[in-house]
Amino acid sequence: MLKTFENLGVSSELIKAINLKGVTEPTDIQIKAIPEIRSGSNVLAQSETGTGKTLAYVLPIIEMINEDKRENQCIILSPTHELVVQINTTIRELCADSDKKVKTTALIGSANIKRQMEKLKEKPQILVGSPGRILELMQKGKITANTINTVIFDEGDVLLNKNNIDIVEKIIKSARNIKQFTLFSATVNDETKKLYKKIAGEYNFVSAKKTTTVNENIVHYYCVCEQRDKVDMLRKIIHAEKPERALVFINRNYDVNMTMEKLRFNKIKAGSIHGSSFKSSRQKAIEDFKKGKIQVLVASDIAARGLDIQDISHIINLDIPEDFDAYLHRSGRTARAGKTGYSISVVTEIEENIIRAMENKLHIKIAKKFVYMGKIVDSIPKKKVKKDKYAALSKKNKNK
Repeated sequence: MLKTFENLGVSSELIKAINLKGVTEPTDIQIKAIPEIRSGSNVLAQSETGTGKTLAYVLPIIEMINEDKRENQCIILSPTHELVVQINTTIRELCADSDKKVKTTALIGSANIKRQMEKLKEKPQILVGSPGRILELMQKGKITANTINTVIFDEGDVLLNKNNIDIVEKIIKSARNIKQFTLFSATVNDETKKLYKKIAGEYNFVSAKKTTTVNENIVHYYCVCEQRDKVDMLRKIIHAEKPERALVFINRNYDVNMTMEKLRFNKIKAGSIHGSSFKSSRQKAIEDFKKGKIQVLVASDIAARGLDIQDISHIINLDIPEDFDAYLHRSGRTARAGKTGYSISVVTEIEENIIRAMENKLHIKIAKKFVYMGKIVDSIPKKKVKKDKYAALSKKNKNK
């Protein structure tokens, strides 16, 4: 039987609200996760980016909130400011379009904490926030921890890593009446499962079908250089390709700003976002990129999670992603709506082996290219050796 939102128990009011957003049929992860969450079970859900994970937990949670109680009931934790804002906006819009009397607020670090405290006086039922700010407000007594009955981890693999686990555990310890945990992530390893079980106890695992396909409108290629020359190669590629909007991926936060500064030094309009960026500077960089004020946005994977930017013409991997799926996720940000896009990797000779492995695993062709005379070429022409006219004359005389 064809699964519909109605079959999944979603109310007609919320169905009307998601229809306004152009969503008419549930995705695989929504079909599997919504009934489990509605049942009150602890859930660990694995599904790729862009498969509707947010709606998979937001729809049941909105309906499980007790509208008559003006108290904090649910915490949604997310690792980046942008994701927090997007999740909060989704909930607010769904409630407005469905006449649900559920209040939500976003709580992120480096925002004005006094304003957040004022918002908390209104007793929003849903709190969407970054772990650090949620814990800080709990410790100040501004969040009524004893009324929290549900905790959701969005991008749970990041939230339970070594950088965040201590803060998350303190939040859980403060909220002693939690009845349900839910974790969503695109990638789930054994360590994540182990830590989640320690927090939640027994849980039901759901996983969506692999839907990752290679967009045929993406042109994949790579250029080789020494590690120390990667930023210079990036500069040459940008000058050759003249991208409308290029999103450059780097694995380490420290290298993000350094790369941006080098591009700016070379008169390239560039901005950057990474996990340690201040909220105001990140938002400005993203807005400038969307409006075309900057040509290149340099980002770490974590900072780029959840970003929805249209018309990205080029994806450039200055660092090879840590796994093959991440390569597809990065590449999938270009060539949307039938347009042609480019996914370019800058690699060392040793990293060429990773490119070959990617080709075999993902069944795609990643061509080797060169930058020559300001253009991207398939090969560098061999230099013609000019004959010395005196040597040629001498040879001619010998043959006489």
